Amino acid sequence: MKTYVIGDLQGCAHEAGLLLERIGADARAMKDARILFVGDLINRGPESLAALRRMKALSESSGGRIEALLGNHDLHLLAVAAGVQKASRSDTLDEILAAPDCEELIAWLRRRPLAMFVDAHLLVHAGVPPQWSAEQTMRLAAEVEAVLRGDGWIDFLAQMYGNEPDRWDDSLTGIERLRCIVNALTRMRLCWPDGRMDFLHKESDKGPEGSDLLPWFDVPGRRTAGVTVVFGHWSALGLVLRPNLVGLDSGCVWGGKLTAVCLDDRTLLQVDCPEYRPHSGKK
Repeated sequence: MKTYVIGDLQGCAHEAGLLLERIGADARAMKDARILFVGDLINRGPESLAALRRMKALSESSGGRIEALLGNHDLHLLAVAAGVQKASRSDTLDEILAAPDCEELIAWLRRRPLAMFVDAHLLVHAGVPPQWSAEQTMRLAAEVEAVLRGDGWIDFLAQMYGNEPDRWDDSLTGIERLRCIVNALTRMRLCWPDGRMDFLHKESDKGPEGSDLLPWFDVPGRRTAGVTVVFGHWSALGLVLRPNLVGLDSGCVWGGKLTAVCLDDRTLLQVDCPEYRPHSGKK
């Protein structure tokens, strides 16, 4: 069974369908492939409801072969649906919120993982702090997953937003611990050399000229350097293929491509996408 990982959909349901057809042809049949999504299934694109419905149906009918991580836009939908966060003007979530099956979609979405470890590959939406090992990443992701799946999920989402703490410390507790985990896994792009996360610079593939900011994966001493990390989230960075790194946000919603990579042999499958949103680098 081949394993494919797909980058950020952001509501581009038509393009997702085309790419799934390509995967089905490449694997000779969809039932012969494991298909994993790195998060941000919805928002900004034109068909968020269709994308979410299809992913839920595929996940539930595949016996675990098809799965999706939670991204920052997915968490934003959960918070808006729960009534603890206001939608922004750039959101395309109204169709989901008004759908008769909205409650079922939200229930499915909040039970998705924040990290997966598959065939020696660590999958996250945004990144992994340099202080974390792969094993620690999975443990910390599970802490947040347990809260999202429990009775206190709405209270957690109400306190989830914020940029502090910006550096991981094993002694963190409570909402500060959970917020730091979520920010790392779903929002992080750049870090300072000491591992502090920066959330101000979103429109570039690197920090400002003359700054010490680095892409999280280039911070010296990163403890996940010995495993292959697969991520999305960073459309300004684009497709990244290194021996121990795969970045898959190739800017579908911004007029780029929707990308899938086969983890077995690094084969790429891509479909072109219209420019549904003018590209600013922001997500």
